[in-house]
Amino acid sequence: MTDQIALPFQWPAEANERDFIVGDANRTAVRHLEHWSLWPVMASVLTGPRKSGRSLLGRIFAAKTGGRFVDNAETQDEERLFHAWNAAQADRKPLLLAADEPPARWKIKLPDLRSRLLASQHVAIEEPDSQLMTALVEKLINSRGLEARPEVVRYVVPRIERSYVALGRLVDALDEAALARRRPITLAVAKEALATIGVTEDTYRLL
Repeated sequence: MTDQIALPFQWPAEANERDFIVGDANRTAVRHLEHWSLWPVMASVLTGPRKSGRSLLGRIFAAKTGGRFVDNAETQDEERLFHAWNAAQADRKPLLLAADEPPARWKIKLPDLRSRLLASQHVAIEEPDSQLMTALVEKLINSRGLEARPEVVRYVVPRIERSYVALGRLVDALDEAALARRRPITLAVAKEALATIGVTEDTYRLL
């Protein structure tokens, strides 16, 4: 569902090619980051599926706040994370850690680090709904200099799995099909692209 804010809109407004499209799947995470000054501790953990834009969101956040962003935090050196967490509290500059899973599921050896991470707030990006997928497909197509009519986008989006990975595979397939035919993305090109990633009318009916 959507709220009173028209979708898609972008955060932050002054960004250009690095704009992050906000939808129901990530709105809670964006709102949490926008109100970082109210965090009980100056550290939060952001999780989300692959290709969900969590790294982009984290970089935007660090640039906007002057804080620090650590990607793939569960794989980083524990001592460095420990000192980064402490420094964030001392300097009152936010620390954002991005990971596949929340800290409770990490294999943390340092007890002091574990207690600090468990005290940090956790916010998640979810898999996209159809509205966000439509906006992302349109943006990715445009970013590659391709053209696709709105009805073509409306045709392909319901026919793929609701995931960021599937969305990326779709745009790659559309790009390749359009290049092979040397023409804009028509409905025929879109159907060909869907077939290359294993989506036919029969498989669509099973989704």
